[in-house]
Amino acid sequence: MNIDRFIEARKRMGFSQSELAENICTQATLSRFENQGQIPTLKILMKLCTRLNISLGELFPKVEVENSEITKKMNQAEFLLITSEYEQAEQLMTAIKLSDIEEANTWLRYHYLNGFIMFFRQRPLIDVMFVFDQILLEKEAANTEIFRLLAYTGIGMIYSRENEDEKAEFYFNKVIEQIYHYPTKNTEDTWRVLHIVFQCGVFYAHIKELAISNALLTYAVTICSDNHVTYYLARAALQLAKNAITTNEPEETILELIYDARAYSKINRNQIALKELAQMEEEVKCTKE
Repeated sequence: MNIDRFIEARKRMGFSQSELAENICTQATLSRFENQGQIPTLKILMKLCTRLNISLGELFPKVEVENSEITKKMNQAEFLLITSEYEQAEQLMTAIKLSDIEEANTWLRYHYLNGFIMFFRQRPLIDVMFVFDQILLEKEAANTEIFRLLAYTGIGMIYSRENEDEKAEFYFNKVIEQIYHYPTKNTEDTWRVLHIVFQCGVFYAHIKELAISNALLTYAVTICSDNHVTYYLARAALQLAKNAITTNEPEETILELIYDARAYSKINRNQIALKELAQMEEEVKCTKE
């Protein structure tokens, strides 16, 4: 209960405690509310708020009202990040004011989402690095482990894009050492672990460590299966197909992976993946002819 907001309104209206309490409650009741936090009956509280021309809702913590809308936008943005709809995700995040965020873990989530969306939207990498560094420098928030792992992943991706593969591998190794032991407690945790494992798999495919890449991507598929999450199945199967092409696997093996990825993409309505898969299938069939 935001009692300070109540007292501020009383003083702004020029009421003493006894004047505000007149014909509503005793001055002692009002004093116990303001000084000791002893809340009167709802009927009395509503009458006092009406006299002060404020709503009862204004006395509840502001952060809860703000974060309900902020959390809703972040949930949508995080889902769009998973489905590669980066432009729409960016629009949602742009609508959130950082100054409106008061809870530390929401602040960390804001930066994690912004960092990856900026990366995929081809924003300057020095700006993206700054976003991830803010996560790593945060000391006050509780339950920061998953956000630190996401920041390490993001920094690894930055170095990989800059063709600094040794530096990138340093960060991806830090992630892999810990991610297998991270306990997922909710859907968002599962999404984040999948995001990390998938991006690690993509990096190791990039540096031609395909055995490691395949192990990570297979692990991602297992997570999806165990948690009944389909959003990363298509992307993991797509990368496995790319790896199979690189290692010159038989055509039937590659096409099976492509068809699996297509089925998952149709379920998730991932048009970006479907377009890439159609092109891959055509190239594979042409190459083998």
